[in-house]
Amino acid sequence: MAYWLFKSEPSTWSWQDQLAKGEAGEEWDGVRNYQARNFMRQMKVGERGFFYHSQTEKAIVGIVEVIREAHPDSTTDDPRWECVDIKAVQSLPHPVTLQMCKEDPRLAGMMLVRNPRLSVQPVSAEEWQIICKMGGLAG
Repeated sequence: MAYWLFKSEPSTWSWQDQLAKGEAGEEWDGVRNYQARNFMRQMKVGERGFFYHSQTEKAIVGIVEVIREAHPDSTTDDPRWECVDIKAVQSLPHPVTLQMCKEDPRLAGMMLVRNPRLSVQPVSAEEWQIICKMGGLAG
């Protein structure tokens, strides 16, 4: 199973917004970066991802699940852009900040640490376990 990280500005789409969608989930639309789009094209139903609040908070706050594989983004007529649908699975008991990730040498190679601007990115199985534990989950 692959793991992912989805970044959103809380003022645009917050973890609370994602939670409110329940089982129906929501399109992860509006991504206009080819690398991020290509990562979404790799995603499979059932894979998990971290939900990350960017901008001021800069923290992983929840876990989501991919519920629909890549399909045309409904916010544009441009066929180049695709998205996946995700649903909230659970909140992290303790948000894991970008600073915490940067300070942990085990996460030095994590894409979030190396390229914090990319809105959709892969997370290794080892990074997933480390962050889950940091956030108060078994993983």
